[in-house]
Amino acid sequence: MRRVLSAIVLLFAASVAGARERIPVATPAGPAVPCIPLVQIRETRVRDDRTIDFVLNGRKIYRNTLPYACPSLGFEQRFSYATSLGQLCSTDIISVLYQAPYLTQGASCGLGQFQPVTLSAR
Repeated sequence: MRRVLSAIVLLFAASVAGARERIPVATPAGPAVPCIPLVQIRETRVRDDRTIDFVLNGRKIYRNTLPYACPSLGFEQRFSYATSLGQLCSTDIISVLYQAPYLTQGASCGLGQFQPVTLSAR
């Protein structure tokens, strides 16, 4: 029984460590900003439950570290947002989208500041 429990703990620790390794190291490339223009967002990369990289035109990358973990964001890798402005801001809320027979809205979480970064090449 202890061996099985130990194996489960080791597998969990390995999966958590593996998830951390997949997040590229980000070096700040200027001061953080409160908002980014929606029309310039080309791609989003959910790294974990607290980290989203926004890729803008010109390959400029802004890392958003949420103030608190957003349950299942890292697993689902997708989210939605609603804003009446032409920009996404640190005061906006995102909602995790779950894949069921159809997309279902899950946890809602606040964004942080948008930090321009350069990512390490692995």
